[in-house]
Amino acid sequence: MKSRAAALFLVLFSLVAVAPPANADVVAYLVNVHVRPGYNFPNGEAAISYGNSICDRVSAKMSYAQLVDQVKADFNTADYYQGAYLINQAVNELCPAQIWQLRQSAAGYTLPA
Repeated sequence: MKSRAAALFLVLFSLVAVAPPANADVVAYLVNVHVRPGYNFPNGEAAISYGNSICDRVSAKMSYAQLVDQVKADFNTADYYQGAYLINQAVNELCPAQIWQLRQSAAGYTLPA
């Protein structure tokens, strides 16, 4: 039984060790933020720069509530979902290594009443 568990652990460990690192997908980010109306970036470079600034803020451990409020202010909207969508797109596509940090920050977040 112990040898089976050890073998299973070794197989799982080797699969994790061989798995490729998460990579950014700039094209997917650009497509997703240009398809959804409301952001009105003047060009792709501005969109990528803004997305990277979101990644920087997540990396600096800015709270999710502060991040959402800042994105809403930057785009002059009260729409939580518009802010959350852009944050999700930036982190998922530009800095997937920060997904865990974003999830930790957003844990327990509730929409303001």
